[in-house]
Amino acid sequence: MSQDALFQLGMDSVVLNTAQKEETVDSQPVTAVCDNKDHFIEKDGVLCAGSHLIVDLFEAARLDDLPYIQETLVNCVDAAGATLLHIHLHPFEPNGGVSGVAVLAESHISIHSWPERGYAALDIFMCGDAEPERCIEVLRDAFSPGRMEVKELLRGRSA
Repeated sequence: MSQDALFQLGMDSVVLNTAQKEETVDSQPVTAVCDNKDHFIEKDGVLCAGSHLIVDLFEAARLDDLPYIQETLVNCVDAAGATLLHIHLHPFEPNGGVSGVAVLAESHISIHSWPERGYAALDIFMCGDAEPERCIEVLRDAFSPGRMEVKELLRGRSA
């Protein structure tokens, strides 16, 4: 995307680059269902658009380190077997929080961090053959949270 196009979208500062109770997401076999190329999956016997993980990190480290966060998101994409299209991250002042998204062919990974509170909220949504649950260990290793909560939603569930 050109800088002119980003300016028109109001995104001219964009840089494009190609526990109390801990819940974990088990790696369940996922079968891609691509007869009509819609990349819906079957997980635990449920036909759906994909798995959406809601991840909360508490007492986490390096939540103000933008290059490190970008590297971690790339590592998540690689671990999940997803396809990175681009990343946009924005630092906030004065606390150094970071907000951004890794846009994937399979959907996205988003992050918003509050380093002054040691907290980060992430959304990881993927369809097709990608395995979003593989991002959990990458995030745990990267940010060393004292506590991590993970919830899974199966998006677009068929009735």
